[in-house]
Amino acid sequence: MLRDLVYLFFPKYCAACDSTLYKNERILCTSCRHELPLGNFHNVNAKKIEKVFYGRINIENATSLFMFQKDGLVQNLIHNLKYRGREEIGQELGIWLSKKINQNPDYQIVDAIVPVPLHPKRMRERGYNQVEKFGIEIAKNLNANYVDSVLKKISYNNKQSKRGKLNRWKNTAETFGIQNESLLENKHVLLVDDIITTGATIEACVLVLQSIPGIKISIASMAITE
Repeated sequence: MLRDLVYLFFPKYCAACDSTLYKNERILCTSCRHELPLGNFHNVNAKKIEKVFYGRINIENATSLFMFQKDGLVQNLIHNLKYRGREEIGQELGIWLSKKINQNPDYQIVDAIVPVPLHPKRMRERGYNQVEKFGIEIAKNLNANYVDSVLKKISYNNKQSKRGKLNRWKNTAETFGIQNESLLENKHVLLVDDIITTGATIEACVLVLQSIPGIKISIASMAITE
């Protein structure tokens, strides 16, 4: 009875469409769970992501949970995660992607999950890294270590959402550094981010990480643009 009253006066809303959730729904309404555009990259579409980075960096495997469409459900979902404090979205997406990949042998040999980091100034502004809980859930389900103490963002960039491809690459290059390299020596790392657009951020991270002896790098994101 008390739970019903709490729900009546403090309803929860779908993270994708903002409609009121029923009591048996969590984070996302049933409709959105069926309508969100899954990428299925870990099975048949992995080459689509690899083409983004072809000739630029070497990666072992690549996957993404959703296809990103402008003004679509995924955009609203990630907007709520990044700018409205709904960190639980990252956790939910981490659980979802984990269920998709934990039976794939390519991801069973991952040793460590590494999040794309935020600059300390951005971290203070937002209060959290939007990919942290996403990465932690994947680490749990793949029985891997979550390692956020090696890859660091060392220069502060303005928001890149409205930048062109070339300007975005220039703005991202040489903005990451590493420390405590021994934690990832001879490890297979899964680098996780929220959205892959031009691939500039992932490329910059990989170029820094690949200086670590014996490292292998795969990629996973919440979404990738079409």
